[in-house]
Amino acid sequence: MKIAVDDLSGPEIAAFLEAHVLEMRSVTPLESKHALDLDGLRRPEVTFWSMTDDGTLVGCGALKRLDAGHAEIKSMRTDPARKRGGVASRLLDHIISEARQAGYERLSLETGSTEFFAPARALYTKFGFEPCAPFAEYKEDPNSAFMTRLL
Repeated sequence: MKIAVDDLSGPEIAAFLEAHVLEMRSVTPLESKHALDLDGLRRPEVTFWSMTDDGTLVGCGALKRLDAGHAEIKSMRTDPARKRGGVASRLLDHIISEARQAGYERLSLETGSTEFFAPARALYTKFGFEPCAPFAEYKEDPNSAFMTRLL
């Protein structure tokens, strides 16, 4: 499997992210959806990675700079056909490593609080993330779970 920075210009990644947004809309009220669209992911403070296996897109994730020492994980997605196959763990490990190399001291994230997101919360817990209060511009939301970890 290969993980590489993606400029988000290809139709395959656009379709992959559109599927992500549609899935999030199907399980999360609109006012609680925090997934970034393509323009949001193309901002200079965001680094976006795609993960491929033999040329097939299997996952993606992003790191958004909040300040000099704090970044947020965004847009983690695994192809549904590849869930429970190690894609998300490998991608998350890569993002954490990149965040360390960039000099961040803390990583935070927002994910859903419902049962649908239990596997995501378990993955983040496995990687040392702990529940925290809302950060950056987030507000308390019964549909959101906030997590953070020191690097």
